[in-house]
Amino acid sequence: MTRSGFEVQKAVIKALFMREIRTRFGKYRLGYLWAILEPASHLVILLTIFGYIMKKTMPDISFPVFILNGLIPYFIFTNISNRSIKAIDANAGLFNYKPVKPIDTIFARAILESFIYASVYIILMAMVGLLGEEYAVNQLINLVMAWFFLIIFACGIGTIFMVIGKTIKETEKFLPIMLKPLYFISCIMFPLHSIPEDYRKYILINPIVHAVEISRDSVVAGYSSDGVSMGYLAFSSLLIFVIGIALYKTQEEAMLTS
Repeated sequence: MTRSGFEVQKAVIKALFMREIRTRFGKYRLGYLWAILEPASHLVILLTIFGYIMKKTMPDISFPVFILNGLIPYFIFTNISNRSIKAIDANAGLFNYKPVKPIDTIFARAILESFIYASVYIILMAMVGLLGEEYAVNQLINLVMAWFFLIIFACGIGTIFMVIGKTIKETEKFLPIMLKPLYFISCIMFPLHSIPEDYRKYILINPIVHAVEISRDSVVAGYSSDGVSMGYLAFSSLLIFVIGIALYKTQEEAMLTS
């Protein structure tokens, strides 16, 4: 029985996903548990360093809940985008098999990063809840949709990065540097409502801000997130994704040949 193109691609992405997780974490003594421990330890360190300071500046908001809903979406975006640049080189030998395409490697890595950070999010949010921090997941659908569109946005940026990085090798070093300022302009360490209104409209151009603030609004009762829009997040994410796919389609043959 002949399988459809979608079924073939789904099988390829599943195989690439398993290969990716084995390659990245299978060699460690803690095995796949390290997939969760690595980002979790990073977040715990940041919570420890900045927790006291931020508790003083935002007394009405649980800082661990606030920062987790900023850092984890940011890490999902940057990890998918950065890992997409070298996705072709890391899987070059597999492209001898006709069903395997470069775009499949991005989807596999995006699924892995999403799975890792969703697991970390659930574990750490449960931990801070047990430690007495107050929150309530009162808008679960909004939370899931914000993360979904953020992942779509990251895949679009990652696809663009992959094509450019394969075409112009020097950009492999330059493109990740471009993402660094996003840490400071994506409301990771401060709430959107703390920015003066005259400048807020410029910050809101960044789709990550919308994903972060919607995440916080979904779990913190009474959180002020005026100005953010699920519609804008969806539109900008899908637009960047379509641009990325269109750019990829123009260069797919060249990337496979090279």
